[in-house]
Amino acid sequence: MLIDAVSNDIKIVRNEEFCLVFDDPIPSRGLLWTDLVAWWARKNGLNPAVRETAVSLYKRLAQSLASPPEKLLFRTYFRSLDSLGGGLPALVPQVYLHYDPYTQRERRGNQLLPRQRMDFLILLSHLHRIVIEVDGKQHYADGDHASPARYAEMVSADRDLKLAGYEIFRFGGAELDGEAGEARVVAFFQRLFEKYQRR
Repeated sequence: MLIDAVSNDIKIVRNEEFCLVFDDPIPSRGLLWTDLVAWWARKNGLNPAVRETAVSLYKRLAQSLASPPEKLLFRTYFRSLDSLGGGLPALVPQVYLHYDPYTQRERRGNQLLPRQRMDFLILLSHLHRIVIEVDGKQHYADGDHASPARYAEMVSADRDLKLAGYEIFRFGGAELDGEAGEARVVAFFQRLFEKYQRR
């Protein structure tokens, strides 16, 4: 529920215990992992300087991940890129762009809002918003059969996101398996941060 559209006040009316709402202003330099940890610490009465605080946030975010490829990407990001230290951009999983609580039936046949949730979001700056999607077959198939309609929905939603200022990178779920998958994730983020000069 939106309480005040001008100030963007949000009230969660159901399942609040499962939701995290980052309500701090996002710095123009982007959202760092240290920013997220400081917010988490303040919300939970924890010390942001203690490693266990960051670990508790990591575990809480990891709980939202369902697929093994998503888990590999998230785990590898934090294990392999800690050399950035305090400059590590926050990799936020399962971010809702908007939320539509109504089912197709409740909408009486009207179309559901597309692309409600992003697999991962990185805010490198107010100008560079990076969406990372990990595609299982549900992105392009109905069951075991390729679905041109489902694929068309996906690329249409991608265009809308790009026009709204997001850059989208996709991984096929089959790419993210084992050591080869971990190496692929590390190489991707190294190139991404080189592109945006985040070393």
